[in-house]
Amino acid sequence: MVFLLLIFLIVIHRGYSQKENVRYSPPHICALKNSSVIINCNFTYPPERSIMKTFWTKTKNRNTDNEFPDLSEDPEYSQRLQYLGDKQKNCTMRLSHVTQKDEHKYYFRFITDKANVKWLGEPGVTLTVLDLQVESPERVTEGDSVRLTCKSSCALTDRATFIWYRNSQPLTERRDRNNILLLQSVRREDAGRYSCALQEHTYISPEVHLNVVYPPRNVSVFMNGSGEIVEGDSVTLICSSDSNPPAEISWIKGGTTVGSGRIYNISKIRSDHREEYKCKSRNEHGEKYSEAVTLNIMCELVSSVTITLNYFFYMIVSDICLF
Repeated sequence: MVFLLLIFLIVIHRGYSQKENVRYSPPHICALKNSSVIINCNFTYPPERSIMKTFWTKTKNRNTDNEFPDLSEDPEYSQRLQYLGDKQKNCTMRLSHVTQKDEHKYYFRFITDKANVKWLGEPGVTLTVLDLQVESPERVTEGDSVRLTCKSSCALTDRATFIWYRNSQPLTERRDRNNILLLQSVRREDAGRYSCALQEHTYISPEVHLNVVYPPRNVSVFMNGSGEIVEGDSVTLICSSDSNPPAEISWIKGGTTVGSGRIYNISKIRSDHREEYKCKSRNEHGEKYSEAVTLNIMCELVSSVTITLNYFFYMIVSDICLF
């Protein structure tokens, strides 16, 4: 008799010890922007009750008439929320195309048949939505090494594979499980806009600009016109230089500095302009001179000179420059 009573009490205890409860795993989820996230959930309830309705909610404002609305009926969620569970134990749901506006604490809720009991699964699960961000130095000198890091405060899995982009084009050779892009011996061609993404995800991080600085190179002088210069003409010399940051340009005639700026104008050419000219390109990382150019100034001839000597007249034609 005592044994039967003990069994009866155990059955009663088990029946009433199974109370309403909801378990979330994990309680905090960090999702990448535009990705899909699955919130794992299980629930229990007394076996003598029947589940009438199950749904997910996010609002916790007891001052409203509808304090815990069904998200599947919310236009902002109806096309993105998918209930993957059942009405027995599983309450897992998927939320797709998450954005910053989805950052909330979410709760699973169920309604039973007993006195229309509505149970809210505390403490809920917190969803955080974060962007990927590229960390990079603002500038790097040509020849140095630079490290770019694709960062997110989301706890990404070890299986995450990173993809890097330069100027919106994928660096196909850089698909790595390491979130660091290392550029050895940086070239000026490495300058550009960098961003990162996770493989199998459409979201790409905002771009950051990598600025590669270097001293002047390819310095040369160009002269307008045909190259044949007559006294009194005007000549324009142009200095071409490749550098970052832009270089300061100065002009040297012989060994003397005679001007500055990319363009050097000489008006009313004279004989003393027949010299070698070159330009110097200089920035904070170095300087370089162009090859020298010489102005080829043509003579204007005197062709009629009359000389009187001993009553004889001679007409002498000579070539005499005016200078």
